[in-house]
Amino acid sequence: MALTVDDARRLALSLPEAVEQDHHGRPSFRVAGRIFATLWEADQMNVMVDQPGILTAVQAHPDACTEFMWGKRLAAVQVRLSAADSGLLSDLLADAWERKALLDTSRPSARRARYR
Repeated sequence: MALTVDDARRLALSLPEAVEQDHHGRPSFRVAGRIFATLWEADQMNVMVDQPGILTAVQAHPDACTEFMWGKRLAAVQVRLSAADSGLLSDLLADAWERKALLDTSRPSARRARYR
């Protein structure tokens, strides 16, 4: 089932300590001050998973996922909301959230329950 911007926003903000902030005129979703996703266009969310995660998502879901380059760097998987389902986007967001949350060494445990 196709997702809307409101669905994507709800999924991103459902993660622990996730907040929404402006990022150059676009909504970004952050944990511990680090961006884990952005709403890039009306039908696109960039999710900052690691490179293997980007490549896996693109290969497994070519109708919904494409590589997103930032300069010369593979930076995110771009998810087309109209072609994605909530399971796919939730999993990608959780992986990106965990990647950024774990960079905060001041927190005793940033891992979500599903990763324990």
